[in-house]
Amino acid sequence: MTDIHFPPRELAVMSVLWRLGSATVADVRDAMDDDLAYTSVLSALQTLTDKGYVRHEPEGRAYRYFPAVAAERAGRSALTRIKDAIYQGSAERMFTQLVSDKQLSREEMERMRSLLDERLGEDA
Repeated sequence: MTDIHFPPRELAVMSVLWRLGSATVADVRDAMDDDLAYTSVLSALQTLTDKGYVRHEPEGRAYRYFPAVAAERAGRSALTRIKDAIYQGSAERMFTQLVSDKQLSREEMERMRSLLDERLGEDA
């Protein structure tokens, strides 16, 4: 599981699991923006389980599903694909796009600056 890629529906299901920590099929369905059939959500969870991204435990007559891969790990994989495909492998170009976003709050930019300062201090 080095490169993680989720099609849109699987990503939506994973997003719910990451946010809630665990959920039943009904919980996932209720938390999703799309109005999907129970069987569609169940199918996505079964696929994610088969791929090793989700695990489940019995809970009464149903199952409770848990993410088996951290959001940060999936995010790293997605950002690498975006960096390579859109920014020709340049982290600097991708970062420039991020910081030029007018919707970033001052607090978010300050936290980004602190992270950069911290990282630069590691190289000294």
